[in-house]
Order: sequence, then C-alpha cells, then structure tokens
Amino acid sequence: MPHPAGKGQKAGQSLIKLVFEVEDVESTRNALIKSGVDVGPIHQADSYQFANLKDPAKNSVSISSRALACL
Repeated sequence: MPHPAGKGQKAGQSLIKLVFEVEDVESTRNALIKSGVDVGPIHQADSYQFANLKDPAKNSVSISSRALACL
C-alpha cells in the first residue's frame, strides 16, 4: 500500500513510501537480511510491526503487518 513519505523528504525525491504487507515481519526481515538486504530494526506499533529499508534506488520501503492487524 502507498504510505506518505517522511516530512524530511524534499521535492524531487519520492513523495510516497511503498509498504509491503507481510504476515510475519520478523521472518520476512530475517529472510531479506539473509539474502543481503540491509533492513532496519523491527518497530512495534499498537497492534502491528514494521521495519524500514531502502530499495536499490535508495527509495524508502517498508514491510508491515498493519493491514492484517486491521482485519
């Protein structure tokens, strides 16, 4: 799902952040790290988790269990 990018982003940069919905943020993060992707720490929100990373073009991306928490 598209998600608003951080307030620190400047014009000319991506103004949205792609969020990929996953059932298990921890195991997805571990698999990404194992394949050589640099993924930030897992953050715990009210009823979901997420972790941030950059795609090869250095755009902000996130993996999240937020949408599933809303079901």
